[in-house]
Amino acid sequence: MTAETAEAVGTATKTPRTTTTTTAPATTGESTGSEPRGRWITARVRILLWLLVVMTVALTAVAATTRSVLLRDVDHRIDGLLAQETAEFTNLAREGVDPHTGERFTDPDPLLRLFLSRQYADPDEELLGLVGRSGEAPAKKEQSREARIDHPLAEDPAALRTVFASPDATGTVHRDRGEIRWAKVEIGARAGHPAAAFVVAFHPAGEQAKANDVFTMLLAISGVALLMTTGIGWAVAGRILRPVRLVRTTAAQLTEQDLTRRIPVQGRDDIAALAETFNGMLDRLERAFAAQREFVDDAGHELRTPITIVRGHLELMGDGPGEREETVRIVTEELDRMSRIVEDLLLLAKAERPDFVAPEPVQLAELTADVFVKARALGDRAWRLAEVADAEAPLDPQRITQAMVQLAQNAVQHTAPGQRISIGSRLRAGRVELYVADSGPGVQPQDAGVIFERFRRGTARRGSRATGAGLGLAIVRAIAESHGGGVELRPTEGGGATFVLVLPEGEPEGAERQ
Repeated sequence: MTAETAEAVGTATKTPRTTTTTTAPATTGESTGSEPRGRWITARVRILLWLLVVMTVALTAVAATTRSVLLRDVDHRIDGLLAQETAEFTNLAREGVDPHTGERFTDPDPLLRLFLSRQYADPDEELLGLVGRSGEAPAKKEQSREARIDHPLAEDPAALRTVFASPDATGTVHRDRGEIRWAKVEIGARAGHPAAAFVVAFHPAGEQAKANDVFTMLLAISGVALLMTTGIGWAVAGRILRPVRLVRTTAAQLTEQDLTRRIPVQGRDDIAALAETFNGMLDRLERAFAAQREFVDDAGHELRTPITIVRGHLELMGDGPGEREETVRIVTEELDRMSRIVEDLLLLAKAERPDFVAPEPVQLAELTADVFVKARALGDRAWRLAEVADAEAPLDPQRITQAMVQLAQNAVQHTAPGQRISIGSRLRAGRVELYVADSGPGVQPQDAGVIFERFRRGTARRGSRATGAGLGLAIVRAIAESHGGGVELRPTEGGGATFVLVLPEGEPEGAERQ
């Protein structure tokens, strides 16, 4: 049996089976960014571009995966169809009976005719009966069909010979006019009867075209989704990043002379938190600049006076030894006063540092006694150790001693010899209080709120011996605040003023141990 003797016995087509496809949903995304100046691409655009790249890759992957799944389903359906048709023919050939003779089939021609007469092929399917004896009338069943196959296998003698001669039960014919998937059941030659074969041929081009159409449709949907994402993402990003742009604009408009601009806070998200943080920073900057301007103005005012005095005396100094000696004395005193002002300013500047105080466990009784001993050398006063707290507290003993001695010096300046000055410490309401109380004229009510500020002395002086630039009480307040507490002015029973350091009994927040 050779391929050249094969003849077409019959052809037929079937209606294609239904194939279910799914369309991947389009997705949308959001983008965020900011708009820096210059030639750079803005962060808003960069993030939006990255989002579009990711979405493009994702949507393309979805479309490609869907196409792959559809093509795999087509292959599975074709394999199932070929297996079904060949199984039906094999069952008929094994158990079928010739209706004309009532006997089992011995001639392949009536077997092929009977089977083809009972089949209805799909439009993409061909059912062929092939016999191998040249000159014998072919067994052929023509059926009406809604669609015709372009370039069928039955009209391609070369492809028919390839299929008939192939030793395989299934295979694929690759042609320029379209691929054909086939399966066959061979009927061996018998005495007086040639070899034959039943062939099922399927043209997958139509099913593959449907899968490609779905792929194209998904790509189109993805393109529309990307366009919508671009517009929506741009608008949403602009709305979300509006506070960020306000931060940038506000920062660009800030000057040393105008720190009053603030960003309106809306919502409770991260952007709102950023705006609140930025506003808090502006508040601190505004206070710092205001304090700096005031500090520079006051320092300039305080230093201008001794400089003027020194210059005036030097310009008017005569040639006499006594006059020169008096001028040198006055100049030296003014230079000492300027040196003291500079030292106090440096101390106040250092108070802003986190390591200004080094707290450690301190016995309050011992600290109070040491301060009392040191203060008695400041002047001829009726010094009195009023009370002593028997407790331990985390304090910087050197800084606290410095503050207490400064308060004692302040009390000496505003009292007369023999007047009482009391020093003591106590625990009250979970706080440590160290105080200096004097029996002087006290502090005027209008001055109570300003005497702790830099270069502020009060309108009514408590004694003629008071000197200084008005930095002593500011230093005391800085030391107290560095310990997490404060300094208070309280009235003294019988007249006078009591200055109290109110400090936490526990570890002060922000203090750094050395």
